[in-house]
Amino acid sequence: MREGLPMARAGQTVGLLGGSFDPPHAGHVNITRQALRRFGLDQVWWLVSPGNPLKSHGPAPLEDRLAACRRLMQHPRVRITDFEARAGTRYTAETIVALRLAYPGVRFVWLMGADNLAQFHRWQQWRWIMRTVPVGVLARPGDRLVARTSKAAQVFEGARLSGRASQLLAYAEAPAWCFINVPMVDLSSTAIRAQGNWG
Repeated sequence: MREGLPMARAGQTVGLLGGSFDPPHAGHVNITRQALRRFGLDQVWWLVSPGNPLKSHGPAPLEDRLAACRRLMQHPRVRITDFEARAGTRYTAETIVALRLAYPGVRFVWLMGADNLAQFHRWQQWRWIMRTVPVGVLARPGDRLVARTSKAAQVFEGARLSGRASQLLAYAEAPAWCFINVPMVDLSSTAIRAQGNWG
């Protein structure tokens, strides 16, 4: 059974962690807990996507991934949702538009690992995303330097908040982004699939 759409009130701050979660793992849990604390968020929503347009192979069935996420991420301020499947969106920019229409007054922050910032310029309408919602970037093993020197980081260098100002991110006007270092959990869904530990 799919979980219903998450609830949020106008004025609340909600971090959005999108991905295929194929499978979800302790690294996702780690950055979620760190984002709640470091960015001062009221909630974090895991947007479990039907598929990733940048990946050539489709993920495991959505219902299986949703169930795995619910088993792994148990926190009173974290919601697991199939919003993208319900809204019929495929790209992050489309999802942000749909979320802002569905939840007027909610302050959304897009969350990503540093590995995603490194290739963010490949995302559809990535400049629009940066200019529309604040972005919180959480460092993962081996990705810090390449993320900080990425095209997106260079183009929007003037919009970067210091790590000490991370609590202000959700209330900043976009473009605004913040890069924080967090305790490392060196896991990836790709490595887990390669080891045959999923699906």
